Amino acid sequence: MLTLSSGISCLLDKAAAGERLTPDEGLALLQSHDLAAIGAAADAVTHRLHPESFRTYNIDRNINYTNACTAVCDFCAFYRPPDHPDVYVLPMEVLLQKIAETVAMGGDQILLQGGLHPRLPLEWYEQMLQTIRQRFPQVNIHGFSPPEIHHFTKVSRLPLRTVLERLKAAGLGSLPGGGGEILVDRVRRAITRGKVLTDDWLNVHRVWHQLGGRSSATMMFGHVETLAERIEHLERLRQLQDETGGFTAFICWTFQPENTALDHLPPAGAFEYLKTQAVSRLYLDNVRNIQSSWVTQGEKTGQLALLFGANDMGSLMIEENVVSQAGTVHYLSLDSIRRCIRNAGYIPRQRNVFYELIDSETESEPQITRRPLSAAAVLPILPS
Repeated sequence: MLTLSSGISCLLDKAAAGERLTPDEGLALLQSHDLAAIGAAADAVTHRLHPESFRTYNIDRNINYTNACTAVCDFCAFYRPPDHPDVYVLPMEVLLQKIAETVAMGGDQILLQGGLHPRLPLEWYEQMLQTIRQRFPQVNIHGFSPPEIHHFTKVSRLPLRTVLERLKAAGLGSLPGGGGEILVDRVRRAITRGKVLTDDWLNVHRVWHQLGGRSSATMMFGHVETLAERIEHLERLRQLQDETGGFTAFICWTFQPENTALDHLPPAGAFEYLKTQAVSRLYLDNVRNIQSSWVTQGEKTGQLALLFGANDMGSLMIEENVVSQAGTVHYLSLDSIRRCIRNAGYIPRQRNVFYELIDSETESEPQITRRPLSAAAVLPILPS
């Protein structure tokens, strides 16, 4: 029977106790195959940060207002060149109808993202935000990835701070972490052209945080990056969080190769996803929330992520267009998400983008005694 190496055991004890890992130590964990032990340590950290009896989810809709994009990303099956016949820009009435449907289902937020459209001026985005805020003042607009924001500065020829100030005044509520992929310029240059590099991606978040805004951080892995570059990505995020404290959560997922220019790469499986998420929980000691990615991993692995460092099941995701274009189609109902949380040993609670609870805990919720992490729960996914 394989036993945990003493070196890895010491690192896990260190991280579980709240001590900061170095990049070399984070890399050693990623290189390890001790999935159950790494998961248990991540779970211990999660319980230290979130000792409550519940785990959270939210209800939102990913609205892609345009698919026109001047960047060329080898991993993206969604974008279209600006002169492509399939290019669209959503009419305002369609966008508002999508938001109305989201609100009717109990949602309080939209995730608003598009491509890098070469001809839409900043005023167009301001008008869109103002119209949404006027019609749906209760809905948070979690909008515009850092590559989009950086693109807006180029089209408008305005400083980054000015662009963000104007968008915030128009109704932008929070910033998603899209377009992060791997925050290493070697990787970014290898898989994309015409898109923001690492320092500028981080600076969009930095300035947004300086303006009092909050945002999420992401990582898409399992393509051309090395394990050391995954850690470099986490290190850059951790450094910025030390500086600003503006990241509310971290979400990672595996690259989905189907229908992309990188479809020759083998997809990363559940083992790699759970290990990387768990190491991220151990490494990002200053980011409070980790979100499961059931959208890319499916229900079972998405649920198991709650035992590998995640304290949040993610969104109902009423609409999702980007990942699904790469052939990954996982859909969960609200009942399924709540059931996944219950079966993992927790009470499901709805939250907003700032991780504030927005539901009312009812007496009908079951009082559940949490089950400890079991190696038996991990073994079925080891061969993937």
